Amino acid sequence: MTRPVLHDYWRSSASYRVRIALNLLGIDYQATTVNLLTGAHRAAENLAVNPQGLVPTLEIDGQALTQSLAIIEYLHETNQPASTLMPADAAGRHRVRALSHAIAMEIHPICNLSVANHVAEITGGGDEAKAAWMRTFIGKGLTGLERMLDDPRTGRFCHGDTPTLADLCLVPQMYNARRWGVDLAAMPKLVAIDAACTEMEAFAAAHPDRIGPPA
Repeated sequence: MTRPVLHDYWRSSASYRVRIALNLLGIDYQATTVNLLTGAHRAAENLAVNPQGLVPTLEIDGQALTQSLAIIEYLHETNQPASTLMPADAAGRHRVRALSHAIAMEIHPICNLSVANHVAEITGGGDEAKAAWMRTFIGKGLTGLERMLDDPRTGRFCHGDTPTLADLCLVPQMYNARRWGVDLAAMPKLVAIDAACTEMEAFAAAHPDRIGPPA
C-alpha cells in the first residue's frame, strides 16, 4: 500500500486541520513542504496536483484530494467504523458542518494572509493595517462562534465529548487568533475547548511549532 503524501505548509490553517485528522485516525503519511512564502504553491509541480495552486493536497488511494474540509470528510467516510470525526445523526452532522463552515468559510477566506497583505498594500498601512484587519475579522468571527456554542450539545469539545471536524477547524483558528493578538477574554467556551484539544497528542503533534518552518 502506497503511503499517503500530504502537500503541506506549516502555518497553513487548512493544512493544520488535515494533519490533525490524519493523526487522530492513526494514518501514517509523508509530508512534503510547499513553501507559500517563496511562491512554491504557484509552481508547476504544485499546480499538477492542486489546480488552484493551494495547500493542502492529500495524495491517497490513488487520488489527489484538495480542499481541507472535503479531505477530512473523505478520511472520515473511508475509515469507518473507527472514525468519529462526523456524528452519526443528520442533525449532529449539520451542526458540526455549520460550526466548521463558520470558521472555514466565514473567518478563513477574509483572514487569509494574502488578503491581509493586499489590504496592507492598498491602504499603505503596512504591518499595522494587516494586524488590525486580522484582529477585527478573526475576533468578530470567533465572537459569533462562541454564541453558536451556547448549546446543550456542546460538551468537552464543540459537539459532545469527542473531537469532530468542528474542533479540527477551531484549533488552527485559535492559533491564528493568538498569533495576531485577538482578545479571547470573552470567549471562555472556545478557550476551554481549545485547551481540551491541545491536551491530545494528535492535536499537539500537528501544531505549527512542532512542524516548524521550511529549512
